[in-house]
Amino acid sequence: MAVTGILLVLFLIVHMLGNLKIFTGETSFDHYAHWLRDIGTPLLPHTWYLWIQRIVLTVAVVAHIVAATVLARRARAARPVKYAHRKKVQGSYAARTMRWGGVIILLFVIYHILDLTTGHLNPQGDASNPYGNVVADFAPERWYVTLFYTLAIVTVGFHLRHGAFSAFRSLGQQTPRGERRARNAALVLAVALCAGYLVVPFAVLTGLVS
Repeated sequence: MAVTGILLVLFLIVHMLGNLKIFTGETSFDHYAHWLRDIGTPLLPHTWYLWIQRIVLTVAVVAHIVAATVLARRARAARPVKYAHRKKVQGSYAARTMRWGGVIILLFVIYHILDLTTGHLNPQGDASNPYGNVVADFAPERWYVTLFYTLAIVTVGFHLRHGAFSAFRSLGQQTPRGERRARNAALVLAVALCAGYLVVPFAVLTGLVS
């Protein structure tokens, strides 16, 4: 669970930094997008790096889901008989909705791939013009796409905040002071990633990027 989670977080960070290149202009952003297809050449054929990355990420996502399922089953097996009276457990919204958040994120990833990777759901869908695809996708008249994207990214933020906090605690932040540090670090990471991802669609929506 932890290993796959760390791998996915690292991808989110790198992907976010790549997205932010849209503020450097159309030529620069398109050059970056095309460069991704050429990573590893001539050792690797054209686009092979991206396919290797996609396969690794797919395996990581599947393994993450399987690990979550196994942990949930173990938790139920540890307490086969329900409590006659169960006290309310203090916990964050992210912790209480971790599993449903994972389902929402999975559905969003599928949509995102069909939208900006394969182009099937993108109004332009031109592989040679990634910048234009992003601008067309989050155009003002398609505000509902930006709304859906925002809800999905916020869900990612909640999921990431709880996951990162749990990881920090597992790595030894067990004291009250360590717990505060873990919570703060997880919150900063989640907010930074959410902001980095949301700034692009809102920049297009408001005309800052066009």
